[in-house]
Amino acid sequence: MNNKIMSYSASYRRILNRMGYYDYQQGFIFRHLNQDKGWDDHLQRCREFILKAVDIVKPSRVTVLGSGWLLEVPLRELADKGLDICLVDIVHPPEVIKQTAGLKNVSIHEEDLSGGLIEEVWKSAGSRTFLNRLPSLEGLQIPEYSPDEDPGLVISLNILTQLETLPEKLLRSKSKATDEEFLELRKGIQQKHLKFLQKNKSLLITDYAEVFTEANGSTYEKPTVVINLPEGVIHEEWKWDFDLLKSDYNKKRSYLKVRALLF
Repeated sequence: MNNKIMSYSASYRRILNRMGYYDYQQGFIFRHLNQDKGWDDHLQRCREFILKAVDIVKPSRVTVLGSGWLLEVPLRELADKGLDICLVDIVHPPEVIKQTAGLKNVSIHEEDLSGGLIEEVWKSAGSRTFLNRLPSLEGLQIPEYSPDEDPGLVISLNILTQLETLPEKLLRSKSKATDEEFLELRKGIQQKHLKFLQKNKSLLITDYAEVFTEANGSTYEKPTVVINLPEGVIHEEWKWDFDLLKSDYNKKRSYLKVRALLF
């Protein structure tokens, strides 16, 4: 194994750039750095749960979907176990490529984990203007991700609710779709991801609700997972202080409720 990455075509990279994927990735690490130690407990809980699941399943290979900046991945510990490790994400930071270059049992793949939804959305709405918006989301196909080889133990790492973020953002600016249509879109994307996970031995870590605290102290909760999740052989829950320092500038803060399960 090696960490060589198959390059996207220039046209596809332009799509990713125009839809904001490169900025989104950079924004994630900046948010982490700006939150001081607010994320530490969440990251540690992720790493511990992954190692616990690996000890139970005892796989020879693990595939991490949404590996990102490797903040939640106990990469060294997994490598020390002699596992083949496949890191998959839409884009990998150059720092991660350098970090994994010396690890012989680690491979890196850049793939659309929604199975092709990004290109589908761009073809449907990318070139539209405000005066020529997509009438509805009817006919928009939601694919299912499918790797080229046996993934072993699949680790879906904080991406279930993120797969929809940028496609939905583009479609909201380029279509006349209703909130009900967008809810169905989110359900479809999350259900397709879960369907893939259920075909394999899988570990899912995801936020499932965001709890907001207003400046006046009042709170309200907004679900981020809009489908039913399985029970899991083992499961844990915790709080992720995602926005402890009120980085949204609206004088309110929020935290995410997180669920981790092995099924």
